[in-house]
Amino acid sequence: MANREQLAIIRQARAGEVAAQLALAKLYLHGAHGLPQSVGTALYWFDRAARAGSHEAVLEIGRAIPFDVARQSEDVEQIWPWYQQAFAAGVMQAGLVFARLVLQHKSATPALQHEARNVLLQAAQAGLPEAQWLLAKQSADAPGQPKAGANQHWVAQAAQGGVTEAQRVVAESAWNKRNWEGWLAWAQPIARDLTQACQSWQQAHADLPHGNTLPLQDEQVNVLVRCAQALAQVKRDPEDMVRFCELAALHGNCQAQWQLGLWHARMDQYGIRQPGALGSANFKKAIRWLTHAGEQGLAEAWFALSRIYLKPEFSQRSVADAQIHLERAAELGHILAQAEAGANAWRNRREKEENDVRALYWLSRAAAQGEQESAALLAKIAPPRTPNAWAQRALRLLTRELTLSQPFLAARIELAAMFGLTRAECLLLDPKQADCGHCLVVDIRAVYGRSKRQLLLVDNGAPRQLLDRLGRLFDDVDCSASGPEGNYRQRLYRLKTSLPQLAEEESEAA
Repeated sequence: MANREQLAIIRQARAGEVAAQLALAKLYLHGAHGLPQSVGTALYWFDRAARAGSHEAVLEIGRAIPFDVARQSEDVEQIWPWYQQAFAAGVMQAGLVFARLVLQHKSATPALQHEARNVLLQAAQAGLPEAQWLLAKQSADAPGQPKAGANQHWVAQAAQGGVTEAQRVVAESAWNKRNWEGWLAWAQPIARDLTQACQSWQQAHADLPHGNTLPLQDEQVNVLVRCAQALAQVKRDPEDMVRFCELAALHGNCQAQWQLGLWHARMDQYGIRQPGALGSANFKKAIRWLTHAGEQGLAEAWFALSRIYLKPEFSQRSVADAQIHLERAAELGHILAQAEAGANAWRNRREKEENDVRALYWLSRAAAQGEQESAALLAKIAPPRTPNAWAQRALRLLTRELTLSQPFLAARIELAAMFGLTRAECLLLDPKQADCGHCLVVDIRAVYGRSKRQLLLVDNGAPRQLLDRLGRLFDDVDCSASGPEGNYRQRLYRLKTSLPQLAEEESEAA
């Protein structure tokens, strides 16, 4: 509560005495002699004294009133000049506040904005880190601004001056450039502080169930994961790497769980033992973390598990389990898993005839991602067929009347022309059973002994549209000899009688 002396100063300030206004502003600025601390009230009295011509009040505004308080003033435009004058008198911090107030105010004229950028540039050149950072964030095309190349210079200067946002930008740039040491210079101390805070929290909450830890934000977990990855690249501080991974893994980060699993297994992502790895592998812990990562949809984790189950030194080695994990990784798009799953299915095609269809499925997905060996094997399993001349001629002879009167025959001719089928394959193939989505299984050996089982790839263009249309046409239709189309002789007779020109052209060609 104000005493008599302060009440006298307040009365004199209200009466317009400059000295009293200055004294009252300083009392509110620091909260002394029974008056509460109020920087906003201090700005009000400094402003009144400055309007009365007090140069000291102008300097105090520039030195003591921050931007957050100044921008909340009811008459911001009347405060700009005080910061500008204080900057001219040598108060660098005032120039930064002046620039921020002007550049963020919609009513500032272009000339005033240009002046604000010049003041900002001078403050940055004088070594003020906040000014350097604000200058770096300005548009490179704005008048009076340094160009894009110079912006990087100001970011670096602001980072060296201790501006956290600038340091984060520099570290992010180092990460994108794979400059691991540059990233670690900023991030490793932060990651160590996080682990220390979590350890202290766990010690203070030892009565909680095992596994509970201090909640972290996603950004903090991301810093931990990246630090662990960078340390793995530079091959130093393995203790830090494991601690960072464990903490991020406990917070559910699948990348950290995957990396931690690989570390416990003492292997890389391909299942090869890491060079220089000390100690024996702990496959139990590795499987635990890799399973957690895989259940979150990380294909690399399932692939790593498949490598573990194939290791001779693993006591629970299981080829069947390895295959299960391999196919899970393949389903999630892992290119090496798809290639290996396809090759395994092709090698085992004699054990189960449908394995060739499965092999074609995985190999086609791997080849689509650019896997060269899969593409080569795919070309061997399902070589493209050349169009048959008879089917092309029959397709040209099809008329609308024939398509309406003989829909099944017309559809089979279209199928033969699209996939290069022989006449027997065209007439005897069951389109519904042959369509496997990614491929067409041409197998009529049960009714035509001289044929061979072949696979034809189906892309998502015209072949897929044709098969979908034929699937609707032959839906609920019996394609066997007892069905509406009859046996092979009847179908062949129908073809010859429906397209007599085709037989004439063939005889002429012969």
